[in-house]
Amino acid sequence: MDRPSWAPQGIDLSVPSVSRIYDYYLGGSHNFEVDREAARKAIEIMPGLPKIMQANRAFMRRAVGYAVDHGITQFLDIGSGIPTFGNVHEVAQTLSLGARVVYVDNDPVAVAHSGAVLGGNPDAGIVAADLRKPREILDSPEVSRLLDLGKPVALLLVAVLHFLPEEEDPRAAVAELRDALAPGSLLVLTHASTEGGPISEEQGDQVQGVYKKASSPLVMRTRAQVDRFFDGFEYVEPGLVSMPHWRPDTPPEHEDPMAFTGFAGVGRKA
Repeated sequence: MDRPSWAPQGIDLSVPSVSRIYDYYLGGSHNFEVDREAARKAIEIMPGLPKIMQANRAFMRRAVGYAVDHGITQFLDIGSGIPTFGNVHEVAQTLSLGARVVYVDNDPVAVAHSGAVLGGNPDAGIVAADLRKPREILDSPEVSRLLDLGKPVALLLVAVLHFLPEEEDPRAAVAELRDALAPGSLLVLTHASTEGGPISEEQGDQVQGVYKKASSPLVMRTRAQVDRFFDGFEYVEPGLVSMPHWRPDTPPEHEDPMAFTGFAGVGRKA
């Protein structure tokens, strides 16, 4: 298999990557045939799957706008993926000059491409680290350089926690990050689910089967299970809802039905 010039050495081109599959859903070009094949299989099971990713991105942009409107100009985006148009730093720095953003991902392609995109931007950086090891993120030079953890930070965990199975204790990772943040900080979160949306449990199981061959499994959780990630945070209105229902710019009824798959919420640390 030919290795494109942008692909870092040493990555296994035979294993689909969740970051690169997501990039394909969003129409990006930093993915391999193995990623595209996995994505096409998932889309066969759930036609309109890219609509879910677009809804995630739209929610993320609204949540970043909410944070800036409430005086928060520091952002820690974990599981940030491969940069595409309308990333956190573009939204935040358009709304607030000098807003600071640290991206974190464990995919070498995401890290390399983020580094290239952020070159020359003194207020944004990328950390090669994993949500499973919060201390490595918090102690990283980029976090020390760009973020003042003594002041409120918006922690973004958008479409990432559903790649951590229960045995990896994702709630402990979120709690460790929460405890490092100042009061007034925000948790911005989305999570895959078959509850309350147009996706059947059977379709959910089949898509989870596709991701078993990828770099991380996909874990659908119930609304009650997702709610527990917000322990220690107070919900911002309207609470934990489908993505189009979180402070929409346009009437939710105009959205594609697939956009209502999963849950989104923003919580404030007391």
